[in-house]
Amino acid sequence: MEQLLNEIRISYIDAGINENLGKIPDGQSNVAYSMHYTQSEDYFIDLPVSIIIPQLPIHHDIHREAPDAPYIRALGDVISQLIKLLPDCFAGLTYFFDPAEILRPCFYHLYRIENDIYLYMLRLDLSVHPLEIEVLQRGSNDITPAYSTKRLYFESEIIPLEAVIWDSGRVKAFTLKQIISQTWIGETGKGYRVRGIWMDTDLSKYFSRLFLAQEKRLYPFYPLFCKYRTLCLSAPVLSGDNRKKMLPVLHHAINLLLPEMGIIQESLRTSKFSEEMKEFLAMQKKIPESWKQQLNRFSMKSYLNAQEQKEYALSYDTN
Repeated sequence: MEQLLNEIRISYIDAGINENLGKIPDGQSNVAYSMHYTQSEDYFIDLPVSIIIPQLPIHHDIHREAPDAPYIRALGDVISQLIKLLPDCFAGLTYFFDPAEILRPCFYHLYRIENDIYLYMLRLDLSVHPLEIEVLQRGSNDITPAYSTKRLYFESEIIPLEAVIWDSGRVKAFTLKQIISQTWIGETGKGYRVRGIWMDTDLSKYFSRLFLAQEKRLYPFYPLFCKYRTLCLSAPVLSGDNRKKMLPVLHHAINLLLPEMGIIQESLRTSKFSEEMKEFLAMQKKIPESWKQQLNRFSMKSYLNAQEQKEYALSYDTN
């Protein structure tokens, strides 16, 4: 995937993998899995059984749009395992290759609400997490080890689009609906210690807190977050039905916040986010309680894992 200015471009789509994705029967349910975040805010699911990740190349020339055949065969094996365990997650998705992220295969699906288009993008992280795997075959500087694991890392997000670009009947790019003008605030430090200051995290807190009950605390899960200079939505429950339930949240949020985005950005340029900000309190009064119901179904608990590192368990109330 190439992101240029306000576009996400697709360079290569594999026919064989997408043929297998297209064969997933309707109505198939996923195996039971639990949802978690690491202390560094990475999202993963814990499966009841292990899957095997074969050896994969670590490097790829980003100027080569198509992957090598051995890589596609190995990835096809991984996806075949996932289709059996998580059919409802992958049903209706299309795989595409990202030359810049060879260990993070991408899948997408398009949705429409009224006249607005939304891109669902699922990115699977196959990089090695040493403390969480069983090594089956050693790797090298050029190839990952083959390993088994019950933990799968994902990015599962919904992104608003301005347009879909087609070429000869195939999707070539997605034009993003960027509603945020600039998230860079300035710099701090001197010499080699100079670093940029950005408002992305504060915007994510602002957006998420608007659509949650006052007492609800979900850190490190930000359901509505700033990315690609727009407002995106996290969809941690990996099913087509849940994605459809979550879509109206993003649709309402964008329609509400778009006219106010300049005021929101200006308020965060001079102050860190606080739920006591007058701009936030005024915006909060405009949101019907019915718009918050979907996100308030989530809850979060912290715990220590087997390595005594802090992690978080995310749960979702289906009732």
